Amino acid sequence: MPTVNTLHGAIDVEQLGVTYMHEHVFVLTPEAQWHWPGYGGWDEATFVSRAHEKLKQLKDDGVDTILDPTVAGLGRHIRAVAAAAEGTGLQVIGATGYYIFNQLPFGLRVAKSLDEKIALLTELFMSDFENGMEGTGIKPGVLKCSTDADGVTEDVEAVLRAVARVHKATGLPITTHTDADAENGLDQQRIFAEEGVDLGAVVIGHCNLSSNPDYLEQLMDAGSYIGFDRCGMESEQAPRDAQVETLARLVRDGRASQIVLSHDHTVFVDAIPIEVYATFWPGFPYRHLQEGFLADLRARGTGEDAIRQMLVENPKAYFSRGSRA
Repeated sequence: MPTVNTLHGAIDVEQLGVTYMHEHVFVLTPEAQWHWPGYGGWDEATFVSRAHEKLKQLKDDGVDTILDPTVAGLGRHIRAVAAAAEGTGLQVIGATGYYIFNQLPFGLRVAKSLDEKIALLTELFMSDFENGMEGTGIKPGVLKCSTDADGVTEDVEAVLRAVARVHKATGLPITTHTDADAENGLDQQRIFAEEGVDLGAVVIGHCNLSSNPDYLEQLMDAGSYIGFDRCGMESEQAPRDAQVETLARLVRDGRASQIVLSHDHTVFVDAIPIEVYATFWPGFPYRHLQEGFLADLRARGTGEDAIRQMLVENPKAYFSRGSRA
């Protein structure tokens, strides 16, 4: 049977259960933490304990698994996340890859051609897969990359192509960050297709913030999943009610088999003061789907079979498609 790597070992995809497909636990700035320990209020013991309680609550609420796509560029700290998840009963899937807006760090880009950057990144991501992340032996279950408002710069392209090549070598599926207004999930799909990626093993992220249903349908027509994975976030272009209505319409149109759900929440991010971050997510730790979004979706006629499809069956199919087990 197909398997997927979690922070505590590989599991059969049948064990995934209800899966949130884009949740962070910690988002950190390693260079700042190195030079100025405790930057942004970070205290590992405090926030590992706090995350443990929130992850346990998430399991108690009926969620079985989360995908944490925190990679380099977002301060992945795999030991801390594994410690937070220990004993909660919640399964956490980690990731390798790189998150950038436009440029790689100096040491990864200086005096290097595009091909050299791709080769270097491919080697680094493959090392995570073969040897484990950050010296832990914990292996990634997914590849992560990003394309934001600046579009496909040379360094963004290097990351996308390296992720594609590691996908082809390992079978790891791909999940992405996009800027929905720029509609650059289409750029990601184009580059992935050029590299021979199975687009059915790709989640194009943050699609609930798009106000253009034609864009979402283009992504799905090409074969990918789309992530309604910022449930609880909204914008002027995509207010919450519009997001729920768009999702309900896609389900009515028979698209539930290509949609996954999540929040893009985190317990701690050092770049934003914790009291400010709390105003973005009032009143819940990873609970907006249960407490609001799904209720509104049901009120628009979405049935339990479709909700199960998005929360259980699609993650299982996605990881099955990428598995080489």
